[in-house]
Amino acid sequence: MKAVIQRAKDAHVTVNGEIVGKIKYGFVVLIGVTHEDTIEDAKYLANKIIHLRVFKDENKKMNLSLIDVEGSILSVSQFTLYGETRKGRRPNFLHAAEPDHAKELYESFNRLVAGQGLHVETGEFGEMMEVQLTNDGPVTLILDSKDTK
Repeated sequence: MKAVIQRAKDAHVTVNGEIVGKIKYGFVVLIGVTHEDTIEDAKYLANKIIHLRVFKDENKKMNLSLIDVEGSILSVSQFTLYGETRKGRRPNFLHAAEPDHAKELYESFNRLVAGQGLHVETGEFGEMMEVQLTNDGPVTLILDSKDTK
C-alpha cells in the first residue's frame, strides 16, 4: 500500500457537489492499494501515519504526532498512486488492485486509524472526487508499506 500524507489546516472532499468528508486539522491521506497488499500493509501504514512526528511542539520543532495534537484524518482512496508512467505518455494502472480488494483494505485502514481514537472522515470509494485542502507547511510525505527495511 502507498500513502501520500499532507499535513493540513483544513480539508474537505466533495462528490457530485456535496461535501462528504471534512476535517479541521490533521492529515489528508491518499491511499493506494496493489494486488499483493494484505491487512498487514494496512496495519503498518495506519500505525506509521498516526505516530509520525510532524506537528510542531512548543519549540516549533516537528516533534508531535497526530495523536498528540488530537488531529483528524481525511482518507481518500487513490488508485492512481499505482499508475505506471515509464512507457508512453498515458499511465497504465496494472499494478492497482481490483476494486473489491482495494476497497476492503482501504476500509480496514480507516477502521484501524479510528480504532486508535482518531476521527476519520472519508471520500467515497470509486467515485470522482474533488479534494480541497490548506496544506500546512507544506508538509507532504510518501509512505509505502513495502519500504519497511
